[in-house]
Amino acid sequence: MKKFLLFVAIVAAGFWGADYMGYYKFPFTGEQASQSVQRVFGRGRRNQINSDAVPVLTAAARLEDVPVTFDAVGTVQALNSVVVRAQTDGRLLELTFTDGQEVKRGDVLARIEPAAAKAQYDQAVAKKAQDEATLANARIDLERYNKLAASNFGSRQQADTQKSLVAQLEAQTRVDQALIDSAKTILDYTTIAAPIDGRTGLRAVDAGNIVHASDANGIVSIAQIRPIAAVFSLPQQQLRAVNSGIARGSMKVLALDPDNVTVVDTGKVEVIDNLVDPSTGTVKIKTTFPNDGRGLWPGQFINIRLFVDVLSQVVTVPAAAVQRGPKGPFIYVVSAENKAVMTVVTVTRQDEKIAVITSPAPPPFRVITTGFAQLTDGAAVKPAAGDEPAPVPVAAAPAEPVPAARPPGERPAGERPASERPAGERRGPPSGQQGQGRRQGEAGAGPRGAGQAAAQPPAGPAPPATAQ
Repeated sequence: MKKFLLFVAIVAAGFWGADYMGYYKFPFTGEQASQSVQRVFGRGRRNQINSDAVPVLTAAARLEDVPVTFDAVGTVQALNSVVVRAQTDGRLLELTFTDGQEVKRGDVLARIEPAAAKAQYDQAVAKKAQDEATLANARIDLERYNKLAASNFGSRQQADTQKSLVAQLEAQTRVDQALIDSAKTILDYTTIAAPIDGRTGLRAVDAGNIVHASDANGIVSIAQIRPIAAVFSLPQQQLRAVNSGIARGSMKVLALDPDNVTVVDTGKVEVIDNLVDPSTGTVKIKTTFPNDGRGLWPGQFINIRLFVDVLSQVVTVPAAAVQRGPKGPFIYVVSAENKAVMTVVTVTRQDEKIAVITSPAPPPFRVITTGFAQLTDGAAVKPAAGDEPAPVPVAAAPAEPVPAARPPGERPAGERPASERPAGERRGPPSGQQGQGRRQGEAGAGPRGAGQAAAQPPAGPAPPATAQ
């Protein structure tokens, strides 16, 4: 390291001595180099500030009808749901359905052994036949006793007693008929049918088991999924708008996928709950959907979008165009001169796509949607080609100004006045410095030729040519 520093010091001292003694002169002084750098870079920065426009994307403000919607998360419920249970005790003979089957009301689902119920039914029928025979005989006796009493051959008391016996037997036959009906009902319970239209779930018991009317799980559950219902909650502040919408007619409801874009089904509001939950300040709303495509399933969570009203012919801009500042929401409007004009607006409604604003001027006008980090009020902008008609193509300008365009008196970078050159100094580039001459030519000051050697420099020793 010490040897390297010593070598650098010797080389620097040699160059300083050569310059001091006049044997070699650098192309330009340090002050001229500083001025040249400031002139070149300062002019480039000013041109960039003054001429470069901020590239932006724009969109047109529009007059359109905007629907007023409320979004919520709902729970899908079966429109009707039942658990099919046995209503009499007995052995389960067979199941006539499969899990997940679509059934209609009245379709047979299962059969229980009917022997005991059939015996009770036959017994009730026989008992009624016996009592009806006794009643028929009592009625004949009553007719006979009435004739004897009318001719004074029999007592009136005997006739009245017989009349009471007939009434008792008639009541007994009615009891027998009720017993028959009860036994018939129990016998019918041995055949289990679907009470509603719907889809069966997973069976809870297999054939051959003893089932009881008190079984909690039952045999199978049936859920009506076409149509299907959904329940969701809205804040109480939105209840008045919902009631107004229902008064105007049926309100449309959309069931959306988790992406909040894909529509699963379209339904309508069925009923609003008659009580606001005081613990949450929300009210429940029940809706129904046709669910023809079976996109909704009981117990599923879905996104609900309720259409309450429509704002007619309001000014809308993309939601990305609305920015927030100390004075509130504002937008950048593109003027006819392609300048950004900051405009404070009032946002009346906004979602993830559009914003409804109070417009300072009627549409059409364009607003900026991107590039806000570089924008200021009155800044020049350059809308993207897709946002406005493409400009007319023009010929490309030269990358560097021509020499005649330099201001009067300005010298090319690195050139000293003739009065500062010592006598005998070569005007052209020394041998081996043609690359430096090319760089000066590219800067607009062509290489100095032999014709410049005729100029009369100040007297002084002529340094020898620098060897490469």
